[in-house]
Amino acid sequence: MRRLAASIAVVLTVASAVPALAAVLEGVPRYDHVFVIVEENKDYDQILDPASAPNIADLAARYGDATRFYGEVHPSEANYIALLGGDTFGIHDDDAFYCKAGSTRPLCDGAMASDYADHTVHAPHLGDQLVAAGLDWKGYYESLPEPGSLAVVAGDPLFDNGTRKTALYASKHSGFMNFADVQSDPRRGDRIVGFDQLDRDLASGNLPAFALIVPNQCNEMHGLHGDGVPADCDGDNKAALIRRGDAYAGALVKRIQATHAWASKGNVAIVITFDEGAGKTREGCCAVTPNAPSNFGGGHIPTIVITNHGPRGVRDDTAYNHYSLLRTLEDAFGINQRLGHAADGKKGVRAMTPLFAVAP
Repeated sequence: MRRLAASIAVVLTVASAVPALAAVLEGVPRYDHVFVIVEENKDYDQILDPASAPNIADLAARYGDATRFYGEVHPSEANYIALLGGDTFGIHDDDAFYCKAGSTRPLCDGAMASDYADHTVHAPHLGDQLVAAGLDWKGYYESLPEPGSLAVVAGDPLFDNGTRKTALYASKHSGFMNFADVQSDPRRGDRIVGFDQLDRDLASGNLPAFALIVPNQCNEMHGLHGDGVPADCDGDNKAALIRRGDAYAGALVKRIQATHAWASKGNVAIVITFDEGAGKTREGCCAVTPNAPSNFGGGHIPTIVITNHGPRGVRDDTAYNHYSLLRTLEDAFGINQRLGHAADGKKGVRAMTPLFAVAP
């Protein structure tokens, strides 16, 4: 009897450490898979013009368009972190994930600033929540040098001229690599992977519950400069850069829609979002703090939600941001705990229910 009581106590202790799961939270049904594709540095009006980005604009019209979605800050890095951790953690630059205040290491350009934040975040993220719930996640990064790579930047040997500016892979667009437990994760090589692994996983159907998919800097509309950079990747050639990224995003969506998971009875969603707007404007919403250097609003950006069983032709005019998307992802995977600002319902952070709801 004592052994039985002890065993029950152990089970209850373990269970209490795992986030409680629910079938439906805030009207968001359970999802088997959610793929989030992140693009770079474009405003809503630039992308929702069919003449500029016909694939994304068409997906927005046919599926779900979050017409008032905003970034948290400029430049890129902290927006990816906000999506996964619910906060920018004081970061407001693109310095390397290993940088700390006072650091003299390479790529820590702002480390002498008085308000400089540790770029390794010692806080939980969405991946931790998923693992605790018995679910898996992966970050797929095009041009990643090798699985689990700790590279800050990496070029393509076909045309890289050896400078930082021509690097196709950039960890500032990773998000996951900024978290301390990812950097030290013995399974990092299984979870931080390249597009070669994405190809294999889509073909095999061995797909994680959550996938963060980030094309390289030519294919995500960021753009590059330097010798050997293709004309439609030149950062100054905005129209061609958008066309290239739009075509690439459209092809990614079609590949996901060709999987067995998409054709199944389970719920699957593809989200196309951006990190920040094209300029340095400070439009924002939902738990942003306009006077804070790291959370002042990152501009009005496109966010499209494509579901296999959800609504069609929806324009949702609710104000959202990456904290809202994180809250929605938590709901979609039945996790009733909130990370950071994802919990700030009183400050306007709401689940994107109209875009993820499915017919009963």
